[in-house]
Amino acid sequence: MESVRGTPWPRGVQPSAPGSRATRLELFYDLVFVFAFLNVTTAVAGNPTVRGLVQGLLVLALLWWAWTGFAVLGNLVRTDQGVVPFVGFAATATAFVFALAMPKAFRELPGGLPGPLVFAVCYFLIRVSQVAVFGWMVRYERSRFRRLLPVAPVLVATGFLLVAAVLPQRFAEDRVEQVVRLALWLAAIGVEYGSGLVLPGTGWTVLSAGHWAERHALIILVALGETIIALGIGPGFITGLPLSWPIIIAALLGIAVVAALWWAYFDTLALASEQTLHRARVPGVRAALARDAYTYLHLVLVAGIILLALGLKGLLEEGADPSTPTWGLPLPGLDLLTLYGGVALYLLGLVALGLRVLGTVRWPSVTAVVLLAVLVPVAASLGEMLALSVLALATVTVVAVQTVVDAQLRRDVREVALREQVTAEADQTAWRGRHL
Repeated sequence: MESVRGTPWPRGVQPSAPGSRATRLELFYDLVFVFAFLNVTTAVAGNPTVRGLVQGLLVLALLWWAWTGFAVLGNLVRTDQGVVPFVGFAATATAFVFALAMPKAFRELPGGLPGPLVFAVCYFLIRVSQVAVFGWMVRYERSRFRRLLPVAPVLVATGFLLVAAVLPQRFAEDRVEQVVRLALWLAAIGVEYGSGLVLPGTGWTVLSAGHWAERHALIILVALGETIIALGIGPGFITGLPLSWPIIIAALLGIAVVAALWWAYFDTLALASEQTLHRARVPGVRAALARDAYTYLHLVLVAGIILLALGLKGLLEEGADPSTPTWGLPLPGLDLLTLYGGVALYLLGLVALGLRVLGTVRWPSVTAVVLLAVLVPVAASLGEMLALSVLALATVTVVAVQTVVDAQLRRDVREVALREQVTAEADQTAWRGRHL
C-alpha cells in the first residue's frame, strides 16, 4: 500500500500527476470510438428519417458518456501501469461489441441476438468497469456516500435502458410503445448527464489540466477523421466507377470544410481553453469548468461533426456515377439539413465554448450560424456539388473573419503555448541528458 498526500493508495493502481499527458493506451481506446462514430453515421444513413436521426443522437449521447468515463479514469490514474491496462482491454472489447450493437439499439431483428438488450448490457459493463477502478481507489474513504455515489447513476441509467430493451417487440410499430421507449432513453441520458451536476459531492477534480484538454482535443480529431472517412468511402469506388473532375473538386471542397472546422477549434480556442483550465486553481471551480467546457460542450462539437459526416456520406459515390449530372442532383432534405446543420451546430458549440471559457461572444461565428440557416433554402435548389461549394465558401470565410477578429487573442494565446512547449522540451532534454 502506497500513500499519496497522506491518503492510502491501493496496490496495482498508480496515481496520475498534474503534468501528465495522454498515454498510448488511451489512444488505443480511441480506436474503438473511431469505429463507433462511423457506426452511428452508418446507422442513421440506413434510416434517413427524423426518427432515425433522433435515435442516432441518443446513441451518440451514451457513447460520449462512455468515452468520458475513460477520460476521467486516465486523468486520475496512470492507465498504462499496474492492473489498469487489463481493465482497459476488457472495457475496450466490450465497447467494440457495444458499437456493433448500435444499429440495433432500438429494434430487435429476427434471427439474431436481441440488439437493444446487448446494447444495454454492454453499456452497463463499460460503465461498471470504469466506476470499479474509482471505487477501488476510494475504498478506504470514511464517507460511504462518496464511495457509493458514482455507482448510483450507472445502475439507474442502465435500469432504464434494460426496461426499454425488453419492451414487447410486437408493438414496434405502435406509437405509444415508441414514445415510452424514447422516454426511457431520455431518462437514462438525463440520469447520467445530471450526475455531472453533483461534482462537489464526489470530491473529483481535474488532476492534470493538460491531460484533460488533450484527451478532448484528440477525440475531436477522431471525429474529424471520421468525417473524412465518410466523405471518401463509398460503394461507388469499390465497384470501380470512374474518377472524374467533379469528384476531385467535391473531395477538395469537403476537405476545405473539415480543415476550416479544425482551424476554428485548434488554432486558438483549444489552446485558450486549456490555459484557462490551468489557471483555475480552486478544485471545485476547475471541475465545473472541465465539466461545462469539455464534457458537455465538446459533445455539441462532436454531434456537429457527426451530422456533417452524415451529410457528406455517399456524396462522392453518387457524383462518380456517370448517369449523374455534372453538378449532381439536389440533396434530399435530411442530407441538406445535416450537411449545413452539422457545421452550424459545430460553430454554435464553439460560440458557447468561447462564452464559457473566455467570457466573450464570438459574433462572426454567431453570424455564420444565422447565415447557414438562411442558405439552406437556397442550397435546396442547387446540385449537391454546388451546395457543397456554397457551404465550403461560407465556412472558410467565417473562420477567416473570426481569425482576424481574434488576432490579439490569437497572438497572446499562441505565444504562451509556444513558451510552454519550448520550456517543456528544454526540461525533457536536460533530464534525458542526465539520466539516459
